[in-house]
Amino acid sequence: MKEDWIEALRQECQRTSQARAAQLIGYSPAVVNQVLKGTYKGDQHAVEEAVRGALMGATVDCPVIGEMPRNRCIEHQRRASAFAATNPLRVQLYKTCPTCEHSKGAKQ
Repeated sequence: MKEDWIEALRQECQRTSQARAAQLIGYSPAVVNQVLKGTYKGDQHAVEEAVRGALMGATVDCPVIGEMPRNRCIEHQRRASAFAATNPLRVQLYKTCPTCEHSKGAKQ
């Protein structure tokens, strides 16, 4: 089912709250609300991948860290855009994320 991730998000909101579901997937409660209403105009694929990782157990094999939940991969991609020379892991992610097959910009 193509929209199974929306149902998983809806169920998490009913089980906890929109604010908690948003926190789990790394987005704002407003994004969660708009996705559920079908009015979200942002990168819906990225939200889907975050839901699949945080709520549905989807993982990726990161070339730097190894296997991790998909939502954590997306979080690392966001952080990788802010270079931090003081953290060796962030340096590796900064270099690797833009060209990784799991990058948000890459075709899945």
